[in-house]
Amino acid sequence: MTSTFPNISISTERLVLRPLDDDDAPALAEMMNDEQVAAWTDVPQPFGEDRARIWIREHAPAERAAGRGLDLAVTEFLTQRLVGIVQLGRTDWHIRSTELSYVIAPWARGEGYASEAALATAQWLFRDQKFERLELRTAADNAASQQVAQKIGCISEGVLRNACIAHVRAEDGAWTDVRTDFIVWSLLPEDLDGADGELADTGGFTSFADWN
Repeated sequence: MTSTFPNISISTERLVLRPLDDDDAPALAEMMNDEQVAAWTDVPQPFGEDRARIWIREHAPAERAAGRGLDLAVTEFLTQRLVGIVQLGRTDWHIRSTELSYVIAPWARGEGYASEAALATAQWLFRDQKFERLELRTAADNAASQQVAQKIGCISEGVLRNACIAHVRAEDGAWTDVRTDFIVWSLLPEDLDGADGELADTGGFTSFADWN
């Protein structure tokens, strides 16, 4: 029988990670149309609210139901404003391993939200879900994403050469694909000790299973 992630809400001192909701569609569309998101992800461009609603109503529930992954909205605790997305994918329930990715809205960058959300997700996976491995893949030139991986305690395992498609603006304004390398990072339960101390000011996390 396929295993699935529960509906979950994870709280830190500044953030709440929760399932995506229809009300997130406008902010989600705005975030996904950002130049940096377009450059480093395969999100279709332009990304309208209709695509956001399909993601919220169809894609995210289907990924969770099939056991492939989990999509969480990252929101500010005080304002409820959407600051980003955390995704789990390529989940292997036999070896208890999954891949983590994250996107942060342009206005929220530089505040440590990505590392806070990623660390809280890792803590929940290892402690509540008994996972044994979390993997991240960052494009070779995406320094910001690599800094997040390092900050939460990930170990660089190597390079997948020519395995990543990034995107650059052509002279006519259209996006053009360019090949680059993937850096592979991993985080194991025993790696969390150092990261827990470094990010202790986030206040840890509280999880609420079967959140609706």
